[in-house]
Amino acid sequence: MREESPAFRQALLRSERLRLRIVIAAVAVAFASRSLRTIMLFSRENFYVWLITSLFLAAFAVYELLMLRAVNGLLRSGRNLPRSAWVWNNVVETCIPALALVVLSSDSIAAPYKPLANPAVLFYFIFLILSTLRLDPWASRISGIVAGVSYLLAAAYLGWTFRFTAAASILSPERAVISFAITFVVCGFIAGAVAGEIRKQVEAALREAETKRQVERLEHDLQIARSIQQSLLPTSQPQIAGFQVAGWSRSADDTGGDFYDWKQLPDGRWAVILADVTGHGIGPAMLASVCRAYSRASFNVRESLKATLKNINHSFAEDLTPDRFATFVAAVCQGDSDHVELLSAGHGPLFIYDAHSRSFQYLEAQALPLGILPEMDDAALPLQLRMKPGDMVLLITDGFFEWENPREEQFGTERLAEIVRRNSDQDPGIIIAQLYQSVLTFSQGTPQKDDLTAVLIKRVAAETNVLQPQAAD
Repeated sequence: MREESPAFRQALLRSERLRLRIVIAAVAVAFASRSLRTIMLFSRENFYVWLITSLFLAAFAVYELLMLRAVNGLLRSGRNLPRSAWVWNNVVETCIPALALVVLSSDSIAAPYKPLANPAVLFYFIFLILSTLRLDPWASRISGIVAGVSYLLAAAYLGWTFRFTAAASILSPERAVISFAITFVVCGFIAGAVAGEIRKQVEAALREAETKRQVERLEHDLQIARSIQQSLLPTSQPQIAGFQVAGWSRSADDTGGDFYDWKQLPDGRWAVILADVTGHGIGPAMLASVCRAYSRASFNVRESLKATLKNINHSFAEDLTPDRFATFVAAVCQGDSDHVELLSAGHGPLFIYDAHSRSFQYLEAQALPLGILPEMDDAALPLQLRMKPGDMVLLITDGFFEWENPREEQFGTERLAEIVRRNSDQDPGIIIAQLYQSVLTFSQGTPQKDDLTAVLIKRVAAETNVLQPQAAD
């Protein structure tokens, strides 16, 4: 027997509750019908039959009410009715019509016809039809078999005997009783087939409902994770004399593996950071948050940029599985200075724009990504940049230039460079917004497959360094 889920057990109890209510209603209708007949055709004999019938129906109704009370209690408590109780109730109910045939049989009817002329025989069909609500094919089959056997036993008790003669009519009591018994068994197996189909539909509906609930819970959790992740991104630009800085990020899913950040060091310098954890979704988002925490804790005035990167890698590598890593790039700027330090762990290319020649220099990473090795001993020294007004450093994830259009052409680094060059006189936030809109137009509706994150550092004259708007989402 396959394991039943709690939801299915609850559905089974609710179905059994409905079945019991229908049975009780049928008993009430039978009582009302018999009472009406007794009133209309009142006689001493009819009153006696009505009294016996009423007592019989009352006893049966009490039994069904007790079962209904038990089922309601199980529904409230969340427990299940033992299978033995199901089988016992199944047998008892199916034997009730046979007992009615014996108790409520009239002596005015010839013995061979008593099993055929009593209306109680119709209750067999009611119980067999309602057995489908138990959602158990074997319960219906057992009901059919018990109905056939109990009917034959009641018929034999009433004086029916089986005589098989070829000349006997098929409508004769000898054959009709056998036909009724066979019909009950067949009806039980038909009801079993119907019950099995209903059970499949109920289980499928419950699985679909459970899947929907799980999806809704997951979407809710992802929205919470997204809001938490977004709250970790900077809400305002850093105020660095002689520089304008803007950042922007958009994940491919509800959560992503990219982040950017900036932090002012105790000596007044600013560290501007961008990182990209492999993959996108809730797992990389968690790792990105961890990486951000390590980077914030590691940047201080006492360590060089190379030593800081080694410390971040050492801590972060302990939290990664072998198939995970993160590219990481940091730029350190000093206010009122044209000097910028740049060090990349696996993140590239880095876009360096020269305003005088309106040209780009593409720089590769100076070290392996974070998490590849536990110790980063091969890291090169940071790049030392001297930036003139109008020069820019663009730190950007590959989701921008690898986004494809319907012809499977990538946006590419050349188009990216051209958009930045064309808007080089704009503020950093506007340049990033123009870049994103250009990628969207190029993609012609193809879905975003990777996270998008960009940070742009622009050297300006000190007096023009004002708060810049964020890139448009």
